[in-house]
Amino acid sequence: MDESLDSMLLGAHVGIARGLPDAAHEGRRIGCDAIQIFSKSPQMWEGPPIVSEAAIEFRKAVRAERIRATAVHHGYLLNLATPKRPMLRRSRRAFLDEVRRAELLGVDALIFHPGAHLGSGIDAGLALIAEGLKETLEAVPDGKVRLTLENSAGQGTTLCSTFEQLARVLVTVNAPGRVGVVLDTCHLFASGIDFRTDEAYGRMIDDLDRAFGRSAVRAFHLNDAQAPLGSRRDRHENIGKGSIGLDGFRRIVNDPSWKDVPGYLETPLDGHDYERYIEDLGTLRSLLLSSGTEPPAPTRPLKSPRRASTVK
Repeated sequence: MDESLDSMLLGAHVGIARGLPDAAHEGRRIGCDAIQIFSKSPQMWEGPPIVSEAAIEFRKAVRAERIRATAVHHGYLLNLATPKRPMLRRSRRAFLDEVRRAELLGVDALIFHPGAHLGSGIDAGLALIAEGLKETLEAVPDGKVRLTLENSAGQGTTLCSTFEQLARVLVTVNAPGRVGVVLDTCHLFASGIDFRTDEAYGRMIDDLDRAFGRSAVRAFHLNDAQAPLGSRRDRHENIGKGSIGLDGFRRIVNDPSWKDVPGYLETPLDGHDYERYIEDLGTLRSLLLSSGTEPPAPTRPLKSPRRASTVK
């Protein structure tokens, strides 16, 4: 299922219910060249320790299945922008734990949400995010995992729905080798950033370049959007079934700027195991101008139905 050497690496968020190594095997079965996982339940502050044997087996499985990009998505409870000090301390401890777990697994990136300022204001919230990232980098001085900040849909007081806010965090932390950005297409669209036409896509790239540059973009979350442009509603849809449509994704997957950048699906599964992912991966590959290949089928039969945890 390898992509063209000049294209984005396509993959999906896969579950770890059967164990960490199976995530790599399952990813390859459904046609992924990149996988994103949770390292523990996203609804837990702390997870059971990852034993070294499991981490070693995960790394072996990634190599054996020729998975070319890997990421851990952090849990949902922490908020790195909260002005509530007890919650902030707990969030920073949990974030550091997530980083250490990702380092043990040997993944390329830890993807995390920016958090919400809860009324303290944008400036205060962004300053807390940057402060927390600096503390984490100091605590893991030789870390290999890139900390990648995900753009938000702009709901409520959540931060980083604009390129300018993402850039402020990156500039303040000033660690381009260890910190980057993940762009979620649904969140971009919900925040009011259109990219469905050549002109609109060009404007988005120009704005991105002015803010922090394409080299800072380390991954994409490829999700269509249920809600209209500028809705500020974080509602994912399957590729080509929502308000973004195929034209928006065609430009992204064919942009040479994103060569070897992973694009992870977080689209709805709707109780159909990973069949929806297989369909969405096939749709994305059919948009590749240079692929010349039919949408891929799973390499081995799917196991009994189960779902990956929903990711936003």
